[in-house]
Amino acid sequence: MAITGIGSGMDVNGMVKALLNAEAAPKTLQLDRLEKATTTKVSALGQFRSALSTFQESLEKLNDPALFEKRSATSSAKDIVSITADSKAVAGNYNVQVFNLAQTSKVALAGVDNARDALGSGTLTINVGEESLDIDVADGSLTDIRDAINAAGKEMGLSATIVTDPSGASGSRLVLSSTTSGTDTDISVAVSADATGELGGLAFAPPSGVDADFQPSPLDAENPRAARVISYSRDANFAVDGINLSSASNTVEDAIEGVTLTLKAAQSKEALDNAETVSLGVSQDKAGVKKSITDFVDAYNKMLDSVSALTNVTSVGGDDGEPLAAALVGDSSVRSFMSAMRSELGSPAAGEGIRILADLGISTQRDGKLGVDSDKLDKALDDNFEQVNSFFTGEQGLMARLDNKIKPYTETGGILENRTKALQNTLSGVDDQRESLTLRLGKLESRLFAQFNAMDALVSQMSSTSSFLTAQLDSLPGVVNQNKK
Repeated sequence: MAITGIGSGMDVNGMVKALLNAEAAPKTLQLDRLEKATTTKVSALGQFRSALSTFQESLEKLNDPALFEKRSATSSAKDIVSITADSKAVAGNYNVQVFNLAQTSKVALAGVDNARDALGSGTLTINVGEESLDIDVADGSLTDIRDAINAAGKEMGLSATIVTDPSGASGSRLVLSSTTSGTDTDISVAVSADATGELGGLAFAPPSGVDADFQPSPLDAENPRAARVISYSRDANFAVDGINLSSASNTVEDAIEGVTLTLKAAQSKEALDNAETVSLGVSQDKAGVKKSITDFVDAYNKMLDSVSALTNVTSVGGDDGEPLAAALVGDSSVRSFMSAMRSELGSPAAGEGIRILADLGISTQRDGKLGVDSDKLDKALDDNFEQVNSFFTGEQGLMARLDNKIKPYTETGGILENRTKALQNTLSGVDDQRESLTLRLGKLESRLFAQFNAMDALVSQMSSTSSFLTAQLDSLPGVVNQNKK
């Protein structure tokens, strides 16, 4: 490619470049503007769709009937008894007394000299209530027996440890613990009749008829290695509204329908003697419903902020400045959506009582956002809880109606997705036009260089001819060359 014409001395490359730029500039500027506007609108539609989807999630939460079925449960002494309630629970108040907690069984078997010494052979049968576990021992030590119990007793909640007296008086003991609480689930140990060695000494049956307030007694000074009960299994004993009840577990699920009581501590003797009770309350979870309603209002206002940002016109430089218009100013999809929202929010529901948002203390403010009168909402929840439920939930509820207005915009193959695809096709068209422009400019460049090079060659030829004629004329007789001195 020539930079300067050989014959003419002209800047051929610069001239061709200038002509190409002049040819490309209008189309390039047009394509740049179209690409920028289209890309901005694609991004704006994406933000709009995201704002609608987020608002749609808040509708789903408030349209859940389970929200209105939840119960709030309170206890005046959570350290003694806590309470939870499900949708089956009836609102009410209860007085509870806790006499004693359910307890599990724990026993220490007879002590031996050394936990690693072989005790003999035979079969240990460990009973926990109606469940039993057989441990076969073949010249095994206390350590071997412990390991076998821990491996085989997991499913029935039985575990074993070894406690050793450093002084040697009590020796090494196998301590058995059960996770099964309730009366008649004490641990006992039987040894097979064919047992050998010291294995038979591990047999143990807890004494019966022990008082509920049993506390482990000090070691027997005469026989410090004797087997002993550390704790007896027993039921929890408590009273609900003066009715005495018992439970094998400290988690009580069937005393009051839909209510779960967790007994955590027995009341003091003084409290029981004074007939002190723990007050429990079950009520509809109005606070949870109120929060969900205010969350819906906040979500609507947040969506409105997003829409406003996408449709704003901002003045720049006073009255003479050209205003900046957001990407979706005057957009038909946004206008039709917001019109549908405002219409649905103002449409009264069928039936009596709660028919419009204003009945709940929710009204439209000057800026188009929703505001909440907390006192009026509380009163509506207190006086017309079920009507509030039907106003928001169900196929004809406000949340479902709003959701039906949003779906055509956010669903797959919906309005916004189809518009985005059309804009993306426009961007693809811009790329195609740029490619076509590049090809056309390439051909134009080749043609211009060919023309300029041909012109340069012609100028060069004419220059040579001129030089030849000048030389011939200068050599003719009688011709005076003015350049000669």
